[in-house]
Amino acid sequence: MGHICADVDDFAQLTSAYRPELLAYCYRMLGSTHDAEDLVQETYLRAWRSFEAFEGRASVRTWLYRIATNVCLTALENRKRRPLPSGLGGPSGDPQTPLAPPPEVPWLEPVPDRLVGAGSDDPATIVVTRASLRLALVAALQYLPPRQRAVLILRDVLALRAAEVADLLGVSVPAVKSILQRARAQLGQVAPSEEEASDASGARERELLDRYVAAFENADVTALMGLLTEDVVLEMPPTPTWFAGREAVCRFFRSRVLTAPGAFRMVATAANGQPAAAMYDRGPDGVYHFHAVMVLSAGDAGIRRIIAFRDPGLSGLFSLPQTLPPAPRPSGCHNEGGCLVLSGDRSATGAPATGGSS
Repeated sequence: MGHICADVDDFAQLTSAYRPELLAYCYRMLGSTHDAEDLVQETYLRAWRSFEAFEGRASVRTWLYRIATNVCLTALENRKRRPLPSGLGGPSGDPQTPLAPPPEVPWLEPVPDRLVGAGSDDPATIVVTRASLRLALVAALQYLPPRQRAVLILRDVLALRAAEVADLLGVSVPAVKSILQRARAQLGQVAPSEEEASDASGARERELLDRYVAAFENADVTALMGLLTEDVVLEMPPTPTWFAGREAVCRFFRSRVLTAPGAFRMVATAANGQPAAAMYDRGPDGVYHFHAVMVLSAGDAGIRRIIAFRDPGLSGLFSLPQTLPPAPRPSGCHNEGGCLVLSGDRSATGAPATGGSS
């Protein structure tokens, strides 16, 4: 390829297309979107500084991954694993007990699909990106030592050749194979089973999300119960308390969350290749305030996991407003808090579209 002139336009043209997949890579490594964005920025800064010396003996993509891997491994030195609540202890046995106070834990974070190419037009890219960004898998990856994590992602997710990974890490091919073997064995102990990882079809996911949104906005626990699998799990970081089983989850929602129709509004989104909804709760003035992003794991049998990330900073990450206006009152409504119309009648409520199937 020869020497490449260190020109800004050349650099941007050669490297910009790789930003979404590099962000996805750094996110898988660290379990944090905010940290991943910082490390991708550092990767591009280092790449620009060394661009004049790049001779093209490796592809631009491999060169960028070498830099990103080194940046990630350095960042992970002396860092604790980012867990979900279910990775710290067993489920709560009583939905009526007070929730445990948030501990000082760096929790696993969700990543918006729009940032990592999960919304690509290429079907092959969509399948690989979605499957390798599932929250359950990313949580499992955090159990691996950083170097094992990198090798497994580079080989099994990104499909780099063993020789490429060896060159990238500065180790031998046999060493890469040995590291990969250990990583696969350890991941097999903590990763979800094939049945647990299987996804519903796109149409089924949209249907479940639409019905979940409607049940939440109308505080309809009976409808919600019909969407959940028997072994559904509910997690709510930063609260370490979590619940397992449809009865426990619905008891918690009925007594602690879904106490009145219209208390929440939901906006459909997508995270980690999974259906998701932003949750807004109504204040005393009727204005709805951003509260959480709820990421759903859905199979053909129904919703099997709900992770409600209660972090106000996620609204900016997902390009969502901090507040939504009060729902207008339909004709004949005299309730000061507003009168909720079923989610199918969006014109009456002014509620945001769910983005589901029609």
